[in-house]
Amino acid sequence: MSLKLTIGLLVLLLVAVGALWTPDKSRSVLEARYLQGGEDLREVDGVRLHLRVSGPPDAPALFLLHGFGASLHTWDAWARALEDRYRVIRMDLPGAGLSHPDPSGDYSDERTLALMAAIMEDLAVARVVLIGNSIGGRLAWRFAAAYPGRVSGLVLISPDGFASEGFEYGKAPEVSAMTELMRYTLPRFLLEMSLRPAYGNPEILTDAVVSRYHDLMLAPGSRDALIKRMAQTVLVDPRPLLSRIPVPVLLLWGEEDGAIPIENAADYQANLPDSRLVTLPGLGHVPQEEDPVRSLAPVSAFLESLNLTSSPSSSPGIS
Repeated sequence: MSLKLTIGLLVLLLVAVGALWTPDKSRSVLEARYLQGGEDLREVDGVRLHLRVSGPPDAPALFLLHGFGASLHTWDAWARALEDRYRVIRMDLPGAGLSHPDPSGDYSDERTLALMAAIMEDLAVARVVLIGNSIGGRLAWRFAAAYPGRVSGLVLISPDGFASEGFEYGKAPEVSAMTELMRYTLPRFLLEMSLRPAYGNPEILTDAVVSRYHDLMLAPGSRDALIKRMAQTVLVDPRPLLSRIPVPVLLLWGEEDGAIPIENAADYQANLPDSRLVTLPGLGHVPQEEDPVRSLAPVSAFLESLNLTSSPSSSPGIS
């Protein structure tokens, strides 16, 4: 290859990188756009977290956990429908949404479970029903196994946790060079391409939702935190943990889920002592966004079946 051709290719590469370079967005701009109130930013165990709490303070508490790359806004429609009867607690995982990155640099499941327990202590909540989507589902069932006395029930929406290609038990996954590039370039059109398969009907994905995902992934430190969370995800064999979860579990799965196929539900049902499965025809990986009314109906029925009472205040040492 001639020197002139080599230089030409390098120039083209630099132009391409420059055209796709995606800088962070100002935190103040993002907070003005997506923060409901200053009280939603709380310091918990050394991390500045975005927490949104609504509903009667003495009502039974629900704790909602979003999936990878998402934020607490994924639950907006459900929260509005539930907050008249329940105390609805939503969080952005550290380094996601409007939550700041964890200064410790620890994005392991174990660290997140400890933060969840600390949030409950901070809010003086003794027991919750955990509702989690995707990796939020994995965190929900792992919390229930680690803190059984603090959970009244589980709603797992296409939960992550069983081994799959590239994700083995006891081994951190390899993060590809293309994923590492996300620190520097994340064009909106590429993000939209990755979001569309999460919907059973991609036409329902609106520009506003794509913009929200894109904006919040450009929060300072967010992309680095997402990549670190991927790199620090070490799956444990779910079977012995699931088998000791004593509370009722609702499994909710979109039949068109292309991220975590509905066939995985059988693995959960085989190992959970008390579970029921509801499938959602035509819906994908984020049914709470794609069709909030239809997807919430079985959840509301499940919550009513738990006969929850007002949430007692938490006190140090509750296990």
